[in-house]
Amino acid sequence: MYSWRGLAPVDADVATARPDRITLVASDESAIFGTVTLGLDGREGILADALYPEELARLRRRGARLCELTRLAMDTHHNAREVLGALLHLVYIHGRLIHGASDVVIEVHPRHAGFYRRMLGFSPIGDERVCQRVNAPAVLLHLDLRHVDEQIALHGGTSKPGLRSLYPYFFSPEEQDEILRELGAPH
Repeated sequence: MYSWRGLAPVDADVATARPDRITLVASDESAIFGTVTLGLDGREGILADALYPEELARLRRRGARLCELTRLAMDTHHNAREVLGALLHLVYIHGRLIHGASDVVIEVHPRHAGFYRRMLGFSPIGDERVCQRVNAPAVLLHLDLRHVDEQIALHGGTSKPGLRSLYPYFFSPEEQDEILRELGAPH
């Protein structure tokens, strides 16, 4: 997806060789059609620190336990809202419920920022800069995960038509609990 959009490929070693990263893939028997990587904050920081160190330092000073989303790509021919909702809920489960993250950030192309604000509730916290990893413009968006907690409780698993949000395509709270049980995680 990155190459198709004319973006430089992300160095696979950066995204996969660190134990503080998990990549989730949506696929069927023949193809991968969605991917997202969750990065957990730690001693080495997160990838967004390269471009937005001051903004992330402010979040950390107020006590935020950060995680970030990277390498989010979807083939829109495969029930994109349902697949994207499921992938994002799974990274929420890993980041928030298993690893205790309080806030999530994502660097996105400026033309995609409106989607993340509208559909998930992200807010911009960093101005436009050139991201060297993909050689494209980026803005930093932030989301307090308490908002996600609330949205899952209200809308998860409902698939409400007409609601301009991805949260109805997240799992229901009961499905979330079952996933946590299957993962052997406390909840």
